[in-house]
Amino acid sequence: MKTNIGLWIDQRKAVILLGTDEGATLETLYSHADKQPGRTEGHRSAAPFEPQLVQADDVRQRKFSAEMKQYHEEIQSMIGEARRLLIFGPGEAGKHLCTHLRSSLPSHCVIEVETADKMTDRQISDHVRQHFKKAAPIILSN
Repeated sequence: MKTNIGLWIDQRKAVILLGTDEGATLETLYSHADKQPGRTEGHRSAAPFEPQLVQADDVRQRKFSAEMKQYHEEIQSMIGEARRLLIFGPGEAGKHLCTHLRSSLPSHCVIEVETADKMTDRQISDHVRQHFKKAAPIILSN
């Protein structure tokens, strides 16, 4: 049973440390969402009326939002039934994921969100282990 899960996330990649009774496994999940949807490779078009050929901002934003939702759902399926979840990473990606997960995870799941810089896989593993060593034990009341 997965009890403690650490998750480093940004908009392009999620590194998940799944802590089970048998040990810990590290899994990586990549997002297919563009960071800033825009023109291809930043080149200007030589075609006349080029602004009419570019997708509207709201279309690009809806596409980006749908890709991020799919990314969050893939992460949610990997997390499963966690009792304690540590989400950390640069920017707002952790807060957005936390908002998405609050409605779908069981109420007894403890979610903690921290801000962290870019890390290697080893640094992520060490950070999660240290965090859960310091954390208070889980007390469940049924």
